[in-house]
Amino acid sequence: MRHAVLDGGKRMRPLLVYATGTAFGADEAALDAPAAAVELIHAYSLVHDDLPAMDDDALRRGKPTVHVAFDEATAILAGDALQAMAFELLSDAPVSAGIRVAALRELAVAAGVRGMCGGQALDVDATGNVLPDVDALQRLHALKTGALLRAAVRIGADFAGVDDAIAARLDAFADALGLAFQIRDDLLDIEGDSTTLGKTAGKDVAQSKATFPALLGVDGSRARLQQLAMQMEDALAPLGARTQMLATLGRQAIDRTR
Repeated sequence: MRHAVLDGGKRMRPLLVYATGTAFGADEAALDAPAAAVELIHAYSLVHDDLPAMDDDALRRGKPTVHVAFDEATAILAGDALQAMAFELLSDAPVSAGIRVAALRELAVAAGVRGMCGGQALDVDATGNVLPDVDALQRLHALKTGALLRAAVRIGADFAGVDDAIAARLDAFADALGLAFQIRDDLLDIEGDSTTLGKTAGKDVAQSKATFPALLGVDGSRARLQQLAMQMEDALAPLGARTQMLATLGRQAIDRTR
């Protein structure tokens, strides 16, 4: 479990929890539990995604993947335990029971059939087959990648007690962010190298995976990224300077090199 979580990673999801919560008045110390919880869910998903039955990858965050460093059974159990630990941490968060239940639900939905698991199932079905259209690919990644990023923002908002109007703007930002994050991932698989990425470059093409560059081309994917950057800016603009950290994270998702 330590091998899967520590020593690497962008920590984008916990940063979104902190950036959203503190922007709207949540106690920073109270955000530690949800920030850790979303990162544990993310780490668990990577452990399972890397298994031979899924993406069959040997490198993650510059280290051997968990099933390579240990074995497949250990990797499955470690992933299961990380998921359970996430909900344990979140259930002990120092906030009201109502906020805890709302956050637990957000995380459960993001991790389940209407989130990462559903998206991964669609991804497995699409791999090696006829490419889906752009709308289908966006839906796939809204579940597989976007759901947990969106949950991180929503949970930060829950802890801050924002109203429905602000929550709707934050949802719009998070939806654009999730898609931008995935398109950048797809481009990095083509343009990056394994040393910089910390994972195996070129896997998407080798496995005939459904990606945005495969459908839109590299230039089309870059153009779509810039559209999403404007959508993120438009969503946050009415919320003022307090969302500067969220805007910075949105830009990092587009400009990152790993």
